[in-house]
Amino acid sequence: MRALDLVNTWPVEHVTAAVVREDVGRTYTIGNVDQPYSLASVTKPLSAWAIMVGVEEGIVALDDPIDRPDIPESATLRHLLSHAAGFAFTGDTPIAAVERRRIYSNTGIERAADLLATAADMPFERYLHEAVLAPLGMDDTESSGSPAYGATSTVGDMVKFVRELLSPTLIAPPTYAHVISTQYPQLAGIVPGVGRFDPCPWGLGVEILGAKQPHWMGRVNSPSSFGHFGGAGTMMWVDPLAKVGVVALTDRRFDLWSQDALRLWPEFSDAVLTEASQPV
Repeated sequence: MRALDLVNTWPVEHVTAAVVREDVGRTYTIGNVDQPYSLASVTKPLSAWAIMVGVEEGIVALDDPIDRPDIPESATLRHLLSHAAGFAFTGDTPIAAVERRRIYSNTGIERAADLLATAADMPFERYLHEAVLAPLGMDDTESSGSPAYGATSTVGDMVKFVRELLSPTLIAPPTYAHVISTQYPQLAGIVPGVGRFDPCPWGLGVEILGAKQPHWMGRVNSPSSFGHFGGAGTMMWVDPLAKVGVVALTDRRFDLWSQDALRLWPEFSDAVLTEASQPV
């Protein structure tokens, strides 16, 4: 796929990328697909997927209020996974009321993972492995530290997850619909490093493009596109209408090339979708 050649123009030392075309049953890659990279916040969709498996298994509930002193009163798992619980980016103290603003928060995701770990009586890393990584054959993915940003993986493994995001096998269609649907659609908020949006749509553990522009996804992406990018210079999205997904992992921190990334990532995304729209 010619669009993949664009990643070699990015100002990074190493980059590996893939395009998954469910529409034609093909996957295209560039770079060393076995090279491990830090996922940074691209960890969040993996963790959310494991938590939603736990919801389906009845271990945790999406909408029951959480009776714990470290979680705001009336907050639910749904609030935590959609950055609507009022927690700051980091830190234990909420800075807003529940369901008032979309505040992107590592703490919220960490609290959600801790709820599952406590209810399942096992470390979250083990649950993630048993619920997601092992079933998908993601043998080169490791999760340590924060479930919001602590995983490392390879493009070879992340292709398997992108396929899962396009056509789920681990969660049922109604659960999948929850994950990729905007939660609390009235909320405005900031996508760190990108900008403020009103509204700022978010699903459960994944960002939804909606009408956000300019954005790190492309202009050709449908509004229903969803995914995540990470501070390690990593990005992943799925466009369910086009039935196309991409993942690109680099070894240069996003803040060191953010202006370039916010130009080059959309350029790459648009090229992928434009090429995918043409006959094979």
